[in-house]
Amino acid sequence: MTKHAPLVHIVDDDPAIRDALSWLFATRQVNTERWECGEAFLNALGPETQGCILLDIRMDGLSGLEVFEQLRQRQSCLPVIFLTGHGDLPLAVTALKQGAADFIEKPFNDNDLVDRVLEVLRNYEASQKARDHEQALEQRLDTLSQREREVLALALEGRLNKQIAQDLNITMRTVEVHRARALEKMQARTLIELARLLDPARLREDRNPPGP
Repeated sequence: MTKHAPLVHIVDDDPAIRDALSWLFATRQVNTERWECGEAFLNALGPETQGCILLDIRMDGLSGLEVFEQLRQRQSCLPVIFLTGHGDLPLAVTALKQGAADFIEKPFNDNDLVDRVLEVLRNYEASQKARDHEQALEQRLDTLSQREREVLALALEGRLNKQIAQDLNITMRTVEVHRARALEKMQARTLIELARLLDPARLREDRNPPGP
């Protein structure tokens, strides 16, 4: 995943708050985009959108919670931090249970706000990298043939080539070929390297592999 500069989407219907927050983040070298309402932000949202969403819970038009619900319906994984007033705390807690990253109560400490947003952005970046890594691993697993999966699973369980050949009723040379091809497809130089990434049980999961 390409690393992006820190970016915060400020979604608030109060222009003074938008300007103040944008200035605050600029003092910490964090880029911002300002949105005057939830509808404007949702209309601009696309698969390439990055960053953290700082979302006022009470706005004219769509409320923050309504915007959040639409983000969930679109399966957006962008982290959302709600800005709330004291009376909004029960709503914010509900949003947390539904997957919001956090809520920050007004009035807030400027440095605490920026620190929390940067922490959320770091966590988001880490989770995205982990998800991308897992997707790449799954794609490589799908390239293995059934026989390559069997050989690799047994090898990762500590079976020697001779034992694998006996278990599968194939020659040792065939085992060596399948093992080498499987490691190449998994982009691993050694079994030890692959073992750090993969549980042998995953090679026994039902899937539709290519031919033998």
